[in-house]
Amino acid sequence: MGLGERTWGASPTKWGGVMRILKTMLLAGGVIFAIASVASAADLPTKKDATPPPVTNCFATFYTWLDSTPAACPLSAFGVTVYGALDTGVGYATAGSKFNPDYNNGVFEVVNKMSYHQGFQPLPNGLSQSNLGVKWKEQIVPNWYVIGDVDFGFDPYSLHFASGPTSLVNNNFNTLANQTTSTDSSRTYGPINNRAFAGVTNAVFGTLTVGRQNSFSNDMASVYDPTGGAYAYSLIGTSSAVLSGTGDTELARYSTSIKYQLTYNNFRAGILSQLGGWDTGNNAQQAYEGDVGFDYAGFSLDAIYQHAEDVFSLASFGGAAIPKGDPADTLKVTLENIDAVAVAGVYNWQALRFYSGYLFSNVSNPTNSYGATATKTGDFFDHVNGGYPGVVQALAFPNDKHLQTVWEGVKYAVRPDLDLASGYYHEWQNNYSAAGTNCGPNKTAAAKGFSPQGAANAACAGTTDVISGMIDYRPVKRVDLYGGVMYSVVAGGMANGFLKSVNLEPSAGVRVSF
Repeated sequence: MGLGERTWGASPTKWGGVMRILKTMLLAGGVIFAIASVASAADLPTKKDATPPPVTNCFATFYTWLDSTPAACPLSAFGVTVYGALDTGVGYATAGSKFNPDYNNGVFEVVNKMSYHQGFQPLPNGLSQSNLGVKWKEQIVPNWYVIGDVDFGFDPYSLHFASGPTSLVNNNFNTLANQTTSTDSSRTYGPINNRAFAGVTNAVFGTLTVGRQNSFSNDMASVYDPTGGAYAYSLIGTSSAVLSGTGDTELARYSTSIKYQLTYNNFRAGILSQLGGWDTGNNAQQAYEGDVGFDYAGFSLDAIYQHAEDVFSLASFGGAAIPKGDPADTLKVTLENIDAVAVAGVYNWQALRFYSGYLFSNVSNPTNSYGATATKTGDFFDHVNGGYPGVVQALAFPNDKHLQTVWEGVKYAVRPDLDLASGYYHEWQNNYSAAGTNCGPNKTAAAKGFSPQGAANAACAGTTDVISGMIDYRPVKRVDLYGGVMYSVVAGGMANGFLKSVNLEPSAGVRVSF
């Protein structure tokens, strides 16, 4: 049961008592009604029973299917449901990035290192990740169900599986100005790049699942973001390191894990623990996360804590020399430990929803450095996330890095088929560089046409600011016609090496869900 689900069941004992009272009341009412009916039957006019309204078949026509929701009219048979979405669009960027067929979103909407050209660009997955999945729920004994979900994301233009590590490999031999869009991501492993889990659920005893699963912070991102985590209009959506991965995007999903969630009245709690380490396909040697939350009088809140050790953070060689003898698809691997806390809430008042949240992530050197340093390549890994080989570069944090994000926003339901949303996101880091590091302007880079806002070192203090607004219109229930604009700006250490520091991107698109 995810963060967004708000349904709780009563115990069988409680319902048994309620049913006995209802039966007694109905029996007494029936006797009284029968006596009254006999006494006054002669005075009543003769009247036919009202004809019940016809039951609408949502599969009667293609239009009736489009005008139903996936929940009300699922593609289901024998407890198995096929579902998914196709999301395509276009944007105009003042500092855009080149399309990459393997990157989750195809292009960057928030300004990034390789963002530099002005003009139109394809914008796949602007509202959400295009995906295809199969889920199941089948009762095995009264009140107990077997559940499962296998799902993958893809690019609707290239039809490639979403894979951040593959996008990095694509740029191993490209210098920055020639690079296509690329970044690290927990999405990889082809047809299971999103989820692949199974388990059991009971309304009273909770839900237990095992397999490849979202972190609680990943679930939080879609529930407590005013744009629903839209890639084209949210810093949280377009950069999964911000909240979903609590500082490292690799922690947005656990490849082999056990997850338990329990709800009681208006309260919920859950725990997620990684099973195994790198040897079982995980992106950390050890990781676990906890969540607590509640709903009350229109207000919902969740808080999570995550701890992870020896987490992968992958990067491309970007035109630099790959160590002699290493394969061409080798990636840089920075190891780090993560300790993070996030709190987010939403308040519903009539047609308005108010959102706010905060993340604090402490990023530090790994528990095991494997003999590597910040400047010297260490041990060689046979495979990292995505199955690619990697070389360790550890001890990259002379001081602990404090990555913080605060966001707030509002969503207004103009009418049932039309929503307006706006959000503001502010991310900042401390100066975690070594003593004596030059944190002044990057004059050398500026002279070469790079961003004049960038500091001389990426470990210097820096900020990212994003403000956005969007409109979502649903002419039929399965189709979203959306449009909006996002403005992003980076400065200081966060802009180190950037070609441009500002991007303004209006965009529009359409999403069809099934």
